[in-house]
Amino acid sequence: MSDLLEDSEEVASAPASEGVKPQKRRPGRPRKAKTEGETVKPRVTIKRKARVSVRAPEVIQESEIEAQPAEAAEIAEVQVEVPAAPAIEEAVAEREDPSPEETVSPSDAECDSNADSASEENEDRKEPFDKRYDDRYHNGRRDRRLKNGNNRRRPEDFQPEINLDEHPDAPQLFISVLTALHIDELRDRAKAQGIPEDVILDCRKSELIARMLRLHSANGGALLVEGTLEILQDGSFGYLRYAVNNYLAGTEDVYVSASLIKAIGMKTGDTVYAQIRAPRENEKSAAVVRVLKVNGEEPKMAKIRAPFDTLTPLFPDERLHLEVIEDEKPADLSNRVVDLFCPIGKGQRSLIVAPPRTGKTVLMQKIANAITTNHPEVTLIVLLVDERPEEVTDMRRNVKAEVIASTFDEQALHHVQVAEMVIEKAKRLVEYKKDVVILLDSITRLARAYNQTVPASGKILSGGVDSNALHKPKRFFGAARNIEQGGSLTIISTALIETGSRMDEVIFEEFKGTGNNEIVLDRKMADNRKFPAINIKKSGTRRDDLLLPPDVLSRIFLLRSAFGNLDDVDMSVALIDKMKKTNNNKEFLDSMNTPSVSR
Repeated sequence: MSDLLEDSEEVASAPASEGVKPQKRRPGRPRKAKTEGETVKPRVTIKRKARVSVRAPEVIQESEIEAQPAEAAEIAEVQVEVPAAPAIEEAVAEREDPSPEETVSPSDAECDSNADSASEENEDRKEPFDKRYDDRYHNGRRDRRLKNGNNRRRPEDFQPEINLDEHPDAPQLFISVLTALHIDELRDRAKAQGIPEDVILDCRKSELIARMLRLHSANGGALLVEGTLEILQDGSFGYLRYAVNNYLAGTEDVYVSASLIKAIGMKTGDTVYAQIRAPRENEKSAAVVRVLKVNGEEPKMAKIRAPFDTLTPLFPDERLHLEVIEDEKPADLSNRVVDLFCPIGKGQRSLIVAPPRTGKTVLMQKIANAITTNHPEVTLIVLLVDERPEEVTDMRRNVKAEVIASTFDEQALHHVQVAEMVIEKAKRLVEYKKDVVILLDSITRLARAYNQTVPASGKILSGGVDSNALHKPKRFFGAARNIEQGGSLTIISTALIETGSRMDEVIFEEFKGTGNNEIVLDRKMADNRKFPAINIKKSGTRRDDLLLPPDVLSRIFLLRSAFGNLDDVDMSVALIDKMKKTNNNKEFLDSMNTPSVSR
């Protein structure tokens, strides 16, 4: 028992001698014995530490005390049996009683404890850092596997709330569909979902969408999204952008973690179809928890695709038929002229050279509708840069394609961001061996936007064009190519001329030799109301022998030589007048003296 208790206060008593003033008792010192030979009941002080030991109190015999200061008194140690307190018995019961041989003095015990702690510390240092400090990341305070400061979400945050494989019949809700709705339509859907009307009126569009997502998820529904991925410049994470927002940042964009992007191998421009979870109360956006498809294919295909820059370009060898033949109805004359005299193939780099008010916008609409009708396998994107808002609305209502626009009241940086997202999306589709067509209006305004956004190089060309400003527009236009491994990217762009701006002339001259197809519109024909105002003599396609059958090509040569003596306008008007008399190109070829040949 004496080995389990701690040092107690020393017990001493001194009788009052005659003529000597008794000393004042120190705090904690036992009182003096009243009679000679009487011992003082010891006072035991218990202090619990790592090792609990008890030392018997020291008792001073009265006979040994002299009338002198207490500091000079000789103290004798005697062994006294001390009754154990209940608390001490409990402490003793928890530990094994050490044998007398194992009992050590307090000073030795302290040295042993220091040595043990030092040895344990040395052993800990030999262990890996992660094993020694696992408690730092315990209970989800921070996942040590996600060491990026921008990615501090817990792993359970990216678990789907419902598994579509186990519950394929679960009701589905697309956030991309909600984003495309008008605010009035969105409020009607929220009211039908059961959200109180006063809450609906107090919420903004993004807040209302978040409430609808949470409610749908709480009712056991699945949340889905389809958008185009944009990875931020630091490459840490990304967001899914929507075509309804022209692929620009919005409050309804969905967060994609860096670990998910790296695991699947996604890039900027990938069209992602994924399952998401609703944003929590302290979060601004929903988050992707499971990627279902990338560009319409399985996610595992993203890592094995070949990069766009490594693909082999070839001359276009497959024709895009623009002539739409309907029962007993004449085909559109503009498409017929382009189809015969300046054919467009998959992978073409076409330039529509157009002065103002010559019908370039209408011609682009007709080409777009013809491609969607005759080639449904082609992905068509219409990109309008620095255009008038009413023309954007007209294009969206008259063309069955994805229309991405940046109007003239936006900043130049806005034009550049929209164009780069569109070309990145097209490249990703081509990497999956798909055919893509981009209708750009116009390459001149896009080059103007780049001229305002690029850092000044100090070298200014004629017309105020920076020497570095045309590099990125050329990369955009030069991305059009026919791929040997499969797939193609076709860009049909307009170039403005005769605008009175020297800069526009310089831009056109820079792009004039980059295309392999030119469709030239004539101002005189448009002024005389002769539409389509296509200058047939100046229009043409490089290596059109790869696109047209030999017999059809020979007839085109014959027509050009027959009307070659006329000037540009007369030749175009004469050929167009003859084509108006027939319903399609096949009848037009049959009307010639040589045997007719089908397309």
